[in-house]
Amino acid sequence: MLRIAVPNKGSLAESASEVLREAGYRQRTDLRDLVLSDPDNSVEFYYLRPRDIAVYVGSGELEAGITGRDLLIDSEASATEVLQLDFGKSTFRFAGPVSGEWTLESLSGRRVATSYPGLVKNCLITAGISASVVRLDGAVESSVRLGVADFIADVVSTGNTLRQAGLKIFGDPILVSEAVLIQRAGVEIAPEVEILIRRLQGVIIARQYVLLDYDVPRELVERACAITPGLESPTISPLQKAGWVAIRAMVLRKETNHVMDSLWAIGARGILVTDIHACRL
Repeated sequence: MLRIAVPNKGSLAESASEVLREAGYRQRTDLRDLVLSDPDNSVEFYYLRPRDIAVYVGSGELEAGITGRDLLIDSEASATEVLQLDFGKSTFRFAGPVSGEWTLESLSGRRVATSYPGLVKNCLITAGISASVVRLDGAVESSVRLGVADFIADVVSTGNTLRQAGLKIFGDPILVSEAVLIQRAGVEIAPEVEILIRRLQGVIIARQYVLLDYDVPRELVERACAITPGLESPTISPLQKAGWVAIRAMVLRKETNHVMDSLWAIGARGILVTDIHACRL
């Protein structure tokens, strides 16, 4: 039976369970449950602290898990990313006092506070910079004002929290993170994990695309297909109305309205959009 680790709480937990549910797996209804068996799919789910998931997977105790790329790298566990899941995105940046002009080299010989010491140490080693990393469990932005550190490295979204703390971002992003599916490093992907990957890929693609159906005069087919090329090619079917055809193609969800506008402008009619709940491509 395939054993999969899922975040039990935090920003990734709800989305991880949702994507698994859409992929056809059972998920817990009681948040106190730590283990859930899904015999129909020969899977057991273990609900663990997000920071611990890479450790369990890397040790081989569990075959796969969902966690953040940042947590995977920070854990330094023997686990590897096998699929990006397109949720839980975040950006890690360095920040320092707003009064100064800082570069990455400014970190040399200084103290950097973070909740992700493994991640930051790896970044500093790669950049060839020697600095002292101060581990904190939270409220990292307060560490400079309180004299615990000279700089910080933390997740940044709008930057408002940093500005309120008298800090500003500098340098390139340390890491752009998102939720990922992981397995133990150095082992081949097992058939059971391949099925999990295909199911999750189907959900990810279904969320990104819609099906677009429309009618168009036959003489405009080439122009229409240039607007909706689909993933491989669109499906074209003759209509009872002479000189007209029906076209179906997958279109990126975020581009749907622009595509519909373009099709209408060239003479397409009966344009319909349908959600895709799952797919295999």
